[in-house]
Amino acid sequence: MKASVVDLRYRTAEILKALERNEPVTVLYHGRVKGVIHPAGERCAGKVKEHPFFGMYAEAEETVLEELERLRGPRHAL
Repeated sequence: MKASVVDLRYRTAEILKALERNEPVTVLYHGRVKGVIHPAGERCAGKVKEHPFFGMYAEAEETVLEELERLRGPRHAL
């Protein structure tokens, strides 16, 4: 379904019904796509644990706080 900004205001019930039908709603502003509203029941792309960055530094010797302190450095290092 496509809906303009005015439709969001005046045809909210129809937009909510489209979302109940698991239909994404494309929001248009002056005829251009501004965003897409997806139904809440849809699943996300994947699990966080399956992302390649997860566990990337599992063998690191520093704790997270030690590494952050090292990266940030002294507050007034001029």
